[in-house]
Amino acid sequence: MDLSGSTALVTGANRGLGAALARALLERGATVYGGARDPDTITIDGVVPVRLDITSPTDVAAAAEALGDVTLLVNNAGISTGTAALAEDALDGARREFETNVFGPLAVTRAFAPVLAANGGGAVLNVLSVLSWFSLPGSAMYGAAKAASWSRTDARSRASIASTI
Repeated sequence: MDLSGSTALVTGANRGLGAALARALLERGATVYGGARDPDTITIDGVVPVRLDITSPTDVAAAAEALGDVTLLVNNAGISTGTAALAEDALDGARREFETNVFGPLAVTRAFAPVLAANGGGAVLNVLSVLSWFSLPGSAMYGAAKAASWSRTDARSRASIASTI
């Protein structure tokens, strides 16, 4: 896929997979915005830092308003609390994981859908996990959140395909 000339927003671009994705996009000629709760943690030369806590409606709206040239959205930001289903803090962990791994990417996608449409279409990449399909005792809440995000992604993909037939 030719990414030269595209403009990408990578959430959670300050470390790990997000940073690797941002670098790879730069290497392929894309302009890259790197979203992070603390934009000072974006240290990749060529990546434009953007304040973006995906659980903050204010941050999400501000990013969508400021980044009107985005053609590729990479929903990468996420958390794992390591919370087991029957742990004492399971409900708090589940709320944090669902807020970040399900509702955050949904909010960002909804905010950027008009931006992508205004730019002639585009693409949304949701970074998930193999734990979308099975779960482990120590990461039950993470697996549940990623499974929910997978289901949401799959439903949106099917709806997009159905609307074009």
